[in-house]
Amino acid sequence: MINLNLQILKNKNIVIFASGSGSNARCIIDHFSDQSKKVEVSLVVSNKTTAGVLDIAKEREVKTRVIKRSDLSSPEFLSEIVGMDPNLIVLAGFLLKIPQEMINTFRGKIVNIHPSLLPKFGGKGMYGMNVHKAVHTAGEGQSGCTVHWVNENYDEGAIIAQNKCDIVSKDSPEDIAKKVLSLEHKTYATTIEKLLKNDF
Repeated sequence: MINLNLQILKNKNIVIFASGSGSNARCIIDHFSDQSKKVEVSLVVSNKTTAGVLDIAKEREVKTRVIKRSDLSSPEFLSEIVGMDPNLIVLAGFLLKIPQEMINTFRGKIVNIHPSLLPKFGGKGMYGMNVHKAVHTAGEGQSGCTVHWVNENYDEGAIIAQNKCDIVSKDSPEDIAKKVLSLEHKTYATTIEKLLKNDF
């Protein structure tokens, strides 16, 4: 009798948490739509019923789940995610802080992307255009994005990967945002793939 190793044959499984339009989530879902990569996006979680990411997921036939802030800390929701047995939980523009119990349960399995070169311009309140305005005001010559592990503190988990872009004096905060978002789209899915392959 042939003894099949089911763990080898089984697809890797990721869950995405997102609050906004979902451009990073779209890139991730599309990247792993190639079945030869053997990675499935099994769920997209959002805390906003009107989030564009929900439409992106539904168009791609990915299961969605809308939660309230209180759900995030509930034992029932944690149990639901545990039951999905994700290899990674991917934060892609998710604006709620991940509760301690979830961090403890999935330590070393939650990643985030931040729109600056951490440790610069990170921490509470540093998200979206707030980051790019701060970079602009500081007169930085470079910005970029950082993929990092999630721990108890905003944007302080160990850095996994960074990608940089140059900023010129005429760049507005909006120009910086466009440059950095383009980097995020090029960086996040490929970094996730490397993590799942233990290729770091």
